[in-house]
Amino acid sequence: MAPLSTDVVACPDCDLLQRIPELPPGEAACCPRCGRKLATCKPGSLERTTALAVAAAIAFLITNMEPLMGLSLSGREASTTIAGGVWQMWAQGERITALFVALFAVIAPALQIGFLLAILLSVRRPPAPRWVGRLLRWVVIAGSWSMVEVMLLGILVSLVKIAAIAKVVPGVGIFAAGGLLLLLAAMSASFDPRDAWSRIRWVKGEGPGRALPSSGSDAAESGR
Repeated sequence: MAPLSTDVVACPDCDLLQRIPELPPGEAACCPRCGRKLATCKPGSLERTTALAVAAAIAFLITNMEPLMGLSLSGREASTTIAGGVWQMWAQGERITALFVALFAVIAPALQIGFLLAILLSVRRPPAPRWVGRLLRWVVIAGSWSMVEVMLLGILVSLVKIAAIAKVVPGVGIFAAGGLLLLLAAMSASFDPRDAWSRIRWVKGEGPGRALPSSGSDAAESGR
């Protein structure tokens, strides 16, 4: 069988093989059978996403290095970071909760940002190595486990409850966490994985090319 053209994709929902035409900027291609969005044209996606990923990495470091909030009660003051909170939960016997917080609020966001930066730097000069295709799948998995918004919501609820018995001073870390949440959302919305897939060297000695998976999370489902 002759190899598929680079503009042929399989719909991740109904498996219909179809050709993706050249798309004008801002336009999207949908499956004619089930209506699933298969591709979008985002000019400057990789450059824009790189800037957002670098900003997210800086915000992530500040979030984990600076105190989230400070408490003052009867002349005594205390503050903590995310890592400090995880350690306190571990020391007090809440080890499962500590592991979940570390996984969802620290490890998963770090992997999501790190994987995406590695992808973006590797595809700047195509053809990119084949291991970039693996990272394109892993970044989707890491993103699905990243739950910075849940952590931030929990902190805000705690602030409201603690404010009745102690003076609460928001720290630099909580503002950085809010910025990180916005940057992660913007990063995911800006990234065009189809553009990255097209720059990967799939066969030894050949440049970019072969069948491309569809955009977004479809890269993890249909990239083979």
